[in-house]
Amino acid sequence: MKRLITLILASAMILTATSCTNGGDGNNKNGKDRILRVDTAAEGANELSIAAWDENFNIPALRAAEKVYQKKDPGFRLKISKVSEDTDVEDAITLGGSNNDFSKLPDMVLFQDHSFNRFFNDYPNAWDKLSTAGINWRDFSQEKLSYSTENGIHYGIPLDNATALCAYRTDLLKQAGYTIDDMTGITWDRFDQIGKDVYEKTGKYLLSINADDNALPYMMLQAEGGSYFKDGKPYFVDNKLLIRVVNTIVKLARDNVLYLADNYSDYTDQTIKGDMVAGVMNGNWILPTIEQVQMNSGKWAITTLPTFSGEEGYAANGGSSIYITTACEKKELAEDFLSYTFGGGEGSKETYDQALIKGGLVTTCISAGNSDVYKEGVKYFNKQPIYQKVVDMSTHVKQIEQNDYHYTARQQLSFAIRNIIDGGDTVKAIKDAQDQVNFSMGLSD
Repeated sequence: MKRLITLILASAMILTATSCTNGGDGNNKNGKDRILRVDTAAEGANELSIAAWDENFNIPALRAAEKVYQKKDPGFRLKISKVSEDTDVEDAITLGGSNNDFSKLPDMVLFQDHSFNRFFNDYPNAWDKLSTAGINWRDFSQEKLSYSTENGIHYGIPLDNATALCAYRTDLLKQAGYTIDDMTGITWDRFDQIGKDVYEKTGKYLLSINADDNALPYMMLQAEGGSYFKDGKPYFVDNKLLIRVVNTIVKLARDNVLYLADNYSDYTDQTIKGDMVAGVMNGNWILPTIEQVQMNSGKWAITTLPTFSGEEGYAANGGSSIYITTACEKKELAEDFLSYTFGGGEGSKETYDQALIKGGLVTTCISAGNSDVYKEGVKYFNKQPIYQKVVDMSTHVKQIEQNDYHYTARQQLSFAIRNIIDGGDTVKAIKDAQDQVNFSMGLSD
């Protein structure tokens, strides 16, 4: 019953959403949210609607795109329906599917990359193809495109770059006798030894992660070219690479190198903003969280991930893309807007420059990452041109097998790792995790 109520309320938020229009701040004169019904039939010939969820991140990027496209089409308007979180969009798609009616959806929606495959398979009639959009698909990270491509057909245009990075406090590394170069192209064994030295000298953990939804195994696996899945099934018990990853994480935690936060708030507020750690490993969207601690400006630097071989590692975590729904009656306008602003078209550099400046959103469009804004050194990160580096790193991320049940696998492995750290048997914990994913996928005996 709770799920049903949530579904109905979330879908109502899509259809009658708190909205920001024409680049405005979304507030009325009394400071209360303005309510705008997303009704494609009532829109003008030069208007499009889109649902998104982050006022400080992806919505500023959409506002920037609207203003850039208005240089080409002065009468263009983008109606942005702000929902509270990404699952509200998922729930609206689910409700449309249950009624076999997607006509009340916005023209476009922002959708999480790891969730799209499942929703495409469940509701194929909700999505319109982008095959005629005229976008240069080779101008994007191919790993990023793999999430929004089905049977060789493009359905989405990438928005934010989710390439993972390692960021380190260079002042704390120095106290332990190390530099950022010592953290680049290293093995996990070396990372562990440096982490123990850092903890001994400074009392800081070298790394933290949200133990409730632990993304560390996924990033470590992807950097090695490994996956949670094989041939469409969970691949835990016989996956020697995954077992090595799990054992490494357990060792890092027991050595006081890795701190496992209780939840996401604990991870961001206590360990990062609370100055508990000397390093952070996550998608580059974590950078604005790091930057909130002003007293540490100039003390951070970024580099690639460790690997078991000692080669520089590349991975991704999170991210979203923009999709045109079948409710859109102005597909030609929607495709031209996306191509011009986010798809490597004439307005892409300006769009992504403004998205970076106003919301910290990093492009996955390679050509857009060659602008002067991206090449500029960032004071907070010791004047490194970190955003250009992130775009370059994105081109090295390996494509691995993805699955509809990515988040289920991730959560079950999180439970397993906590269990092992608390003294549980490794083999049993990993088998139990695989059994739970099999059950969720309907693959149990």
